Amino acid sequence: MRDTVRERVGRVMGHVGPYVQLRPLTGGREWDADPLHLRPLTPCELLSALVAEANARSRQFG
Repeated sequence: MRDTVRERVGRVMGHVGPYVQLRPLTGGREWDADPLHLRPLTPCELLSALVAEANARSRQFG
């Protein structure tokens, strides 16, 4: 999902109260987002995010 307020992409991990919890694709600290400011990724955005995630992983183990 894209958090349009923070301009960040994250995986939905759950929800607490009125907020959705997102985690960066490469891991890290979750953040709370207002569901009214979330939108699904377009296919192009998803592909770009997955490539960025794979690149980040390869730098860790490369």
